[in-house]
Amino acid sequence: MEEVKVGDPAKDFTLKDQNGKGIMLSSFKGKKVLLSFHPLAWTAICAKQMQSLEANKETFDSLNTVALGMSVDTVPCKKAWAESLGIENISLLSDFWPHGEVAKLYGIFREEHGFSARTNIIVDEEQNIAFFKVYEPKTLPDINEIIDFIKNM
Repeated sequence: MEEVKVGDPAKDFTLKDQNGKGIMLSSFKGKKVLLSFHPLAWTAICAKQMQSLEANKETFDSLNTVALGMSVDTVPCKKAWAESLGIENISLLSDFWPHGEVAKLYGIFREEHGFSARTNIIVDEEQNIAFFKVYEPKTLPDINEIIDFIKNM
């Protein structure tokens, strides 16, 4: 499946967060949304990536932005992981079943590994893709790059 591009309409989805609550992308129309995909829970770089979202929650709020962490892990796995990392304010979404369906929608599912590429996607207030960047698997995305981009939107 082809990767989405900047300017494309965001593909709507509903996924459960670590608490089992359904989160629908289109419900955030009028806000910016950061879709922060990580390969798998319980890995060091993915943990730092999600902790950076939690640590910057107030900044995201001040920028009218909702940050969502996303991976193919199950809801119970996401819940245990969020608790272990002290993540209380950011939703960690489970793209478990159908396996990687949202990652596939955005063209970033890696069939050979069974998980998504490490990717940050920013959806603007009108639900269009404003930013799209795939990172090397062992690269921690620079949260300041994301915040600066949002500030300049």
